[in-house]
Amino acid sequence: MTDHPFAGVYPAMTTPFHEDGSIDFETLQADVRRLESAGVDGLVPVGSTGESATLTHDEHIEVVDAVIDAVEDVPVIAGAGSNSTREAVSLSERSEAAGADALLHISPYYNKPEPAGMEHHYTAVADAVDIPVILYNVPSRTGRNIEIESAERLARHPNITGYKAASGDMGRISEVIERTQDEEFAVISGDDGMTYPVMAAGGTGVISVSANVFPEPHVEMTHAVLDGDYDRARELHHELAPLFRGMFVETNPIPVKEAMAMEHGAPPHVRPPLTRLAPDHRDELAAVLESVGRLAATA
Repeated sequence: MTDHPFAGVYPAMTTPFHEDGSIDFETLQADVRRLESAGVDGLVPVGSTGESATLTHDEHIEVVDAVIDAVEDVPVIAGAGSNSTREAVSLSERSEAAGADALLHISPYYNKPEPAGMEHHYTAVADAVDIPVILYNVPSRTGRNIEIESAERLARHPNITGYKAASGDMGRISEVIERTQDEEFAVISGDDGMTYPVMAAGGTGVISVSANVFPEPHVEMTHAVLDGDYDRARELHHELAPLFRGMFVETNPIPVKEAMAMEHGAPPHVRPPLTRLAPDHRDELAAVLESVGRLAATA
């Protein structure tokens, strides 16, 4: 098994809310303990799945603090991204001060910087902290790819040690892996359905939405790849595929919050402009959870 610090499965945690929209810290910390006891390799609060876009900066750090307070001994990778470089640096510095082990940085969204601006943004963040920074390429949300050449150059920065790949373009992801092989740099799947192929190409793990619901089979699948048991990993990949699809029938994290309500009694509330999962999708999701739940029970 690789000894890279970003190997395995890292749930992209949800931020639970009370019905009035305030943060449910009790449920948040219960989720930390549940996931850690299931054997996950780390936790990723306040990313896209954590609805960071609707948290104030103070709430953002409060969530990071609460996760760190509840965790026992797995690393906490705090989302700290912004489309403002100044805000990204500030969130990074505050997350580091709170005790985060690493940072996940979505590329600047909406303003769509050119490659030079993208590289300047990430370099400014990485220069401001003394903990690892993971680049996050998700063009469906940002409107811009991190160019392969930019990822290759940024991987040479001593504090930039990972790349969350969520472009859906396996050729692009494979080339990033190819070009950064000589660096201390992990390529991590950011799309549950592509975890197996990304890891088979040399990726080290996944920052996962669906692992919030059933962490055990995700742990088994990623560690099977790391141990070279590709047959078992492929079997689990196909068995989990309905769950992967179910988590994205509507905008993330709407389905995963509904799934966690069904499976773990967590609140399903999301902050506006997001809305609860549509009723016609709930029955479909319940059927998926029942099927995959039998798998999880034997993991």
